[in-house]
Amino acid sequence: MGATDQFLLDAYSNTVSEVVDRVGAGVAAVHLVRGREREAKREGGGSGFLFTPDGYLLTNSHVVRAGQKQRPAASAMAYRVSFSDGQQFAARWVGDDPDTDLAVLRIDSPAVGSLPATTLGTSAGLKRGEIAIAIGNPLGFEHTVTAGIVSALGRSMRASTGRLIPDVIQTDAALNPGNSGGPLLNSRGEAIGVNTAIIPGAQAICFAVAIDIAAWVIPQLMQHGRVRRGYLGVGGSA
Repeated sequence: MGATDQFLLDAYSNTVSEVVDRVGAGVAAVHLVRGREREAKREGGGSGFLFTPDGYLLTNSHVVRAGQKQRPAASAMAYRVSFSDGQQFAARWVGDDPDTDLAVLRIDSPAVGSLPATTLGTSAGLKRGEIAIAIGNPLGFEHTVTAGIVSALGRSMRASTGRLIPDVIQTDAALNPGNSGGPLLNSRGEAIGVNTAIIPGAQAICFAVAIDIAAWVIPQLMQHGRVRRGYLGVGGSA
């Protein structure tokens, strides 16, 4: 290995490490908790990340619903989030949109202001081959980091509702169940996507909802708890 190759590898390693140091503390493990405090049971799990300093956290709809098609009753919904420094907080549902597989939770604690919020970048100018870094909790191994590249752009993926999610990012940064809801980051530490799906049995084919889609969905979830969409209806009579 030549000196130039070693320099490039060191530069790549430093880039990934710096992104993790800057963003990692704001990435959380997310669990849906059912039942009363002493009898509470955790159902499902995934990842999420703070995108505001006052405790709003972005994740996947299928994480907050724990795989259910219908949103759990509000009285049964409680969430527990934990960060890499060991802090744990209760969180509440703010809104979710299964059509884009995105959801927002809110952590109600004065300590949240000490955790760094991830900057939302843009996915519009992405190019294939750019560095892509994923942080999450694959298979319960909390706060795991993987890195790769943007493999393809402009993919579409069918949501649980049957609607197609457009402009999905394909990456080879290794993802596993539990990574869902975690950030896909560029070399500047900006979120460019929300990790959401893998193809079981495939090698290094993983998908993230583009952050530009999330930027459109988030305000509606925070205001209405859901996304309001127009639609066309057809009626007929005999």
